[in-house]
Parts: sequence; C-alpha cells; structure tokens
Amino acid sequence: MQLSKRAKQLIPKARIVSFATWKNHYPSEVIAIFQKADDEGRYLTDEDIERIKTLSSETLVSLERAKLLREKATEIVSEARKKVLERFPNITQPGGDLYPPERAEACWRDFWHFLRCISYGIAGQSTAYTSQEGLNNMQLLYQELRVPLEAMVLGLENLKCFSLKQFQGEELENIAPYFDHLIEKMKQFQ
Repeated sequence: MQLSKRAKQLIPKARIVSFATWKNHYPSEVIAIFQKADDEGRYLTDEDIERIKTLSSETLVSLERAKLLREKATEIVSEARKKVLERFPNITQPGGDLYPPERAEACWRDFWHFLRCISYGIAGQSTAYTSQEGLNNMQLLYQELRVPLEAMVLGLENLKCFSLKQFQGEELENIAPYFDHLIEKMKQFQ
C-alpha cells in the first residue's frame, strides 16, 4: 500500500497516549515504564507490571485488569473485527473502504493498539491517558487515508463490549470509562 508524503509525516505524530497528567500521581520511574512500553508499541510485560507494583502498590488491582486484557487481546480484537465485518460485509471487498487487504490489516492493527492504549489507562487508573495533539494528528491521518470512521468507532465499541465480558460486577463499572473516553474522542473525528 503506497502512502502519501503527508500520511508518512502524520504517522509518527499520531501517538494518542500521553502520561503528562500522571506526574502528580506516580514516580517518574513508573511513568518511564509506561512510556517505554508505548514507545515500543507493546503492552506492559509481566516484568513491567511487577516493577510498577513494587513502586506503586495502589495499582495492584488495575495492573491485573490490564494484564488480563493483554492476555485476551488477540481474542478481543478478533471478536471486534467480526462485528465490523458483519455490519459492513463489503468493506474489505474491491471498492470497499478497507480494500486492498493491507488497509484492512492496518485497521485491525489499530484495534490492537487502541486496546493497548486503553490498557495503559486502566493500569495507571487514569481515564486521562490520551494526548489531544496525538488525537488531532490521528484525525488528520485518518482523513488523509480515508479511514471509515463509522467502522472504527464500531470496532472500538466492540473492543469495549468484548473486553467487559472478561470482567464482572463492580469491575465493569470501573473499566467502562477507559473505553468510553477513547470512543468519545474518536466520535469527534466524524
């Protein structure tokens, strides 16, 4: 898939996570662990989680929730993808918004990364885990690439739905706002 010069410029700027507001709540070493994971485009590792637990004991439960989402990420993304394809059955066919296959793969990869970013918010107990500048750049990138926003929002809503199925009771109320935050930000792209 050939990317425009503008898209290539926007991709590194479309980083939607920011830990700037966390400085009053966590030691710099904890923030550095999150930042390194984000810089590397990966979920928190077991080692990261154990290190954060030793530095910030109030995150024990939230880190376990983030770990569960990491362990179920492939399944959750797959289920969200199925729902998008059910609603938009021709989206990956010739003439569809996610054709050729490389476009569809980029979309599913974004679902994986959205869940990763949400897991950071959950782990850090902060619904303010996004960067407005990064989101603005993502919006510009999505416009440039003609990403089907309705399908992306539906995907995010289904990431929430299938993620919440991993939890029960009070946990559902505690976790939903992290998804809602990104869903609302993405809806503003439209």
